[in-house]
Amino acid sequence: MKILIKGAGDLATGIASRLYHSGHQIIMTEIAVPLTVRRMAALSRAVYEGTAVVEDMKGVLVHSEKEAKDILADGDIAVIVDADAKIAADFQPDVIVDAILAKRNTGTKITDAPFVIGVGPGFTAGIDCNCVVETKRGHTLGDIIYDGSAIPNTGVPGNVWGYTTERLIRAAGGGEMQPLAAIGDVVEKGQAVAVTGGKEVYAQMSGIVRGMLQPGVNVKEGLKIGDIDARCESNHCFTISDKARAVGGGVLEAVTRHEHMRGKYAIVVLAAGKSVRFGENKLLAQVAGRPMFEYMLDKISALGDFPAFIVTGYKEIEEKAKLLRMRTVSNKEPELGLSRSVRLGTEACTEQFPDIQGILFCVCDQPNLNPATIQRILNTADLHRGQIISACHRGRPGNPVLWDKKFFRDLRELSGDNGGRQIMSGLQDKVRYVEAYETELKDIDFRSDLSE
Repeated sequence: MKILIKGAGDLATGIASRLYHSGHQIIMTEIAVPLTVRRMAALSRAVYEGTAVVEDMKGVLVHSEKEAKDILADGDIAVIVDADAKIAADFQPDVIVDAILAKRNTGTKITDAPFVIGVGPGFTAGIDCNCVVETKRGHTLGDIIYDGSAIPNTGVPGNVWGYTTERLIRAAGGGEMQPLAAIGDVVEKGQAVAVTGGKEVYAQMSGIVRGMLQPGVNVKEGLKIGDIDARCESNHCFTISDKARAVGGGVLEAVTRHEHMRGKYAIVVLAAGKSVRFGENKLLAQVAGRPMFEYMLDKISALGDFPAFIVTGYKEIEEKAKLLRMRTVSNKEPELGLSRSVRLGTEACTEQFPDIQGILFCVCDQPNLNPATIQRILNTADLHRGQIISACHRGRPGNPVLWDKKFFRDLRELSGDNGGRQIMSGLQDKVRYVEAYETELKDIDFRSDLSE
């Protein structure tokens, strides 16, 4: 797949290594003056050297998408100075990985690509990305989080051989930096290792200089400009770290799972009901200043690799769906019951995608549904083929529900106002549940529900 990695520092380079060796095409973006401490193990070095080699990977500085394509064709990695990742508009990546490691989200959105991964603190799965990969050293390093966020930044470096904050070399003053020790040098505690803004910087521990910013760069007082490793392994200074490989492994697992799933599932949004109990078309009712139906359509738009069908008879919903490049299925006879919408959605999916593995049915009156719940249902379905996957809260089932292809015939044979629950009641051994919050699964049936 085509993958855009935002950032090209040492951790991003570890991610690139995992993806590169799995056959993916990679463009990495950087700022004009990268401040990568472990620069000898980072492809960001290409920004000021033109090329950078880390282990068996070569990053080449490019200035356009055309140049990037040429580099990818040669089997290398393209690095471009592009702080806002504008190249994504032309490159059209399948996956975006935000590995800037700013400890906050600097602008990445879940709709920036069909699949978006946030690395480290500052991201929330289902809100600004499809999943988050943990970067904090410890038991959960490299974990993939599909609902929630990474451990917040503590400001304390990970423990390496009993050392934490002592490992860091920080600028003593603001201004130009000049190293007094090179990467790979062994230094003693108290030794001057750099000058920043005319002030000497001293090592807080003995060990090998594993990282150091390039000479001549301007720094702020207190900025991390280097680090020291007590293990004194020279090879560690020039190769990808264990942490970067672990985080890269998490990113690769998430990418591989997505690659395996994409195109195998379709999504049907049911939006044709008459809203009898509400008194008018509830899907057009205002919820926090927006029509209710827009919330579900926006959630589905974050799942760009899964074709989406909107079954509706309302012009307003059809127009919005088309703007989001979703397929519309017309149902002008909602009085025939829920089964008609289910049949129309199933038929549209199977006609256009005859090899589809499953269909996820959503309703448009659940404005509080978390997109992370939808993602977890899809993930569960791909692990448990041949089953029905339903959202639930403490054993009480609700929407959405994903149906494997073996049940498509049953869905087509529904009649009246019966939905899939009628089928599920006789197939409990085939149903798996994905836990969700009670508020997520609440349907808006009455006007009074809007104020709860």
